[in-house]
This record gives sequence, structure tokens and C-alpha cells, in this order.
Amino acid sequence: MNLTDLADRYGSDKGSKKHRYTELYHMLFQPFVNRKITFMEMGLLIGGPEHGIDADRETKDLPSIRMWLDYFKKAQIIGLDVSDFSWFEHDRFQFIRCDMDKRQNIVDAVGNAPAFDIILDDASHASHHQQNAFLTLFPKLKSGGMYIIEDLRWQPPAYEIRGLTKTAALFQSYVNTRQFEHSDPNTAEEFNALRDDISGCFVFQVRYQKHRRDQVAVIHKR
Repeated sequence: MNLTDLADRYGSDKGSKKHRYTELYHMLFQPFVNRKITFMEMGLLIGGPEHGIDADRETKDLPSIRMWLDYFKKAQIIGLDVSDFSWFEHDRFQFIRCDMDKRQNIVDAVGNAPAFDIILDDASHASHHQQNAFLTLFPKLKSGGMYIIEDLRWQPPAYEIRGLTKTAALFQSYVNTRQFEHSDPNTAEEFNALRDDISGCFVFQVRYQKHRRDQVAVIHKR
């Protein structure tokens, strides 16, 4: 089934009604559809602390997780979020609760998880959260796997650290020069230490229109 149709059916903003990410993902993920993969998505439902809503908010739906479970019939799906989604039960789904503000939280949360085939970051969109997650989780990605970061164009004022290099600029620097440039030299060094494991990096703009702002990054592991 076409992934965009599934997104629209379940009400995910990844489909045709808003971001159109699924048009890209349907092409990228075809080799994985019928395989027993491990897929992780971070950020499971719009709203939360990045929008000024308490992390302990009531949650009632998991539109993208329902979509992934239908699309990847044999996949183990892991969902990570700062809010609680433990009420959702499925034999191929595992929920992990985690605040991504500190890297150690992510290390502790995924310490026992298997290696991943696909990791998708749709969490708070704060630059340091995205970068904490990538530095922690990209090494846990299998060879040939993909790491995707969504919504690069927007960072939540409640979380964003002033003067920190935006994630979009960080990956654009790699695309342009094959070097990661960052306001913090230590962070730059950590990202550059991963270069040999990156076989491809692509940054797509909003709705795939080149004149618009950067929106989604796709990084392929060697």
C-alpha cells in the first residue's frame, strides 16, 4: 500500500495534507517493507513541552505508529517520546519514555535496544535534542540503514539554545564541504568522527521546493 495513503488514513501530518514526507519515504523504504527490521521513531504525537504543553499531557492517538505498523508488516517498531504512550499495545511495538535534553537520558533509554535499520527523529525539533540523538543513535544504526531528521526549519523557543548551530546548517556544512561545522568545537569533533560511516547525506526543502527552507535530512550509513 502507498505510504501516503496510509498517512492520510491515520491522520499523520507526514502525508499529503501537510509535509508530504511520505512521498520520499515510500521510495526510500521499499527495500525494507517485507524485511524483519527494527524501526524507531522519536516524537509520536504533535504537542508537548515544545509547544508549552506539559509532558504529562493526556495522549490518545499514535497516528504515525499505526501507519508504520501497517506499512512494515514484519518490523519491530520502537517509539520514543517525552510523554507517555505506554497505553498502546501491539505485539510489534515497544514504547520508551525519554527526555532528550541530556544525552545520558538517551543512552539509558536505548541501552538495551537492538541495532536499528531506520531511525526517524520527529521529536521536539530543538537543535541540541536532534544533535544529542544523532550522536548517540547513529552508531547504533546498521550498515545500510537510514537516519532521518524532520522539521529542520522550526525550533521551539522554549528549548532552543541561543547561539547553537542549527541542525539544518550543521548538515548543510557537511553536504557542501564534507566537514561538520559547529559553534561548539567539541560537538564538531564528535560529528566529524562519524564521517567515515556516512555514505550519503541529503537535505530536502519544504515540500521539496528548492527556494524554501531546509526541512528534512536523510543520512545513509555506510
